[in-house]
Amino acid sequence: MEIAFALDTFYAVMAGALVMFMAAGFTMLEAGLVQKKDVSEIVTKNIGLYSIACIMYLVCGFMVMYPGDATIISGVLPEFSLASLGLSTSLANEDIGIPYGMAYSQQADFFFQVVFVATAMSIVSGAVAGRMKLVPFFLFAVVLTGVIYPIQGYWNWGEGFLNQMGYSDYAGSGTVHLCGAAAALAVALVLGARNGKYAADGTSLPMPGSNIPMAALGVWILWLGWFGFNGGSELAIASEGSAIAVSQVFLNTNMAACGGVVTAIFLSLILTGKMDVTMAMNGAIAGLVAITANPLDPSAGVAVLIGASGGALVYFSILFFDKRLKIDDPVGAISAHGIVGILGVMVVPFSNDASFVIQFIGVVSIASFTFIASLITILVINKFLPIRASDEEQYEGLDKSEIGVEAYPEF
Repeated sequence: MEIAFALDTFYAVMAGALVMFMAAGFTMLEAGLVQKKDVSEIVTKNIGLYSIACIMYLVCGFMVMYPGDATIISGVLPEFSLASLGLSTSLANEDIGIPYGMAYSQQADFFFQVVFVATAMSIVSGAVAGRMKLVPFFLFAVVLTGVIYPIQGYWNWGEGFLNQMGYSDYAGSGTVHLCGAAAALAVALVLGARNGKYAADGTSLPMPGSNIPMAALGVWILWLGWFGFNGGSELAIASEGSAIAVSQVFLNTNMAACGGVVTAIFLSLILTGKMDVTMAMNGAIAGLVAITANPLDPSAGVAVLIGASGGALVYFSILFFDKRLKIDDPVGAISAHGIVGILGVMVVPFSNDASFVIQFIGVVSIASFTFIASLITILVINKFLPIRASDEEQYEGLDKSEIGVEAYPEF
């Protein structure tokens, strides 16, 4: 028993470390796809949001999301627990385990959970790049990671109403990715497009990124980190059954990403005559998001098809948001994580006994709550502290106005 406990705890910690490394992937991807004059600001934003997410989840987010498992807060507020407030707790063993009965340390559980919160906030970072001021962004991060994300996370993973209805989302196509994208959409609508993104007649103008190899490195890091994201969500590895399950999750996660890449590349070739590298990168992310809601049950071949569906959907979604809706999303985050996140949730019943109706209720609940709560939050912040950088600040670059250190001083 002690060996199994130690092994499962170690696995959770290492999986969390892989997911934490995804923060570096998001940073490199965003830094490579924005203009040179905004790169230092992007790096600062990602380091800051990760730190804020961890602190806010420790202070309140974890208790909101898992109200029966509040003792992890010990060491910061030693005597605090929900029981001290007169609220009941469902935790049977206060030393080990989590509400749904897995036997590994609470510290490992907290660490694995908190890196998911940071992932959701990273999605917002990419969508608002190049024109949002840092202080309002960090204020929004406080609310999203401390309140909004944990509330909807409770509905699924904290034994809330979606969980009780039978909603199925293994690693968070909806709970993490759709949530982050819905928040990103709300902020992007209030923020508006970058200066120079659209001509007077509404034509979308190209704003090339600063470093394609850096962006590609970011995708590779995300791809690697996703094995912790999906594989760690099995929550155990010490038994033969769980070890086989983890292996299947790793296999399907990898194959779905491959399907997304190949589909996006060939669509780009067929429709434009060129193999768009940015679409290939978004195809990989889309394939990963699409399989995240159920990386365990499909066969590897079906996983390729699910990833391919994500790759096709993200290609057309990015064009639709950019050219039709005129919503400026420099890295395609809303499409790759939001639209494909919906796909991921909705294809789950093809591989298990989940209900399409309940899956749809989950999508609507998560997307609508997160969007409305985020919209209210960003409007309030904007009322007291303007969120958009001025035209002059955007022209000179946010590195100069927000950071004071330029990533590429020779530029």
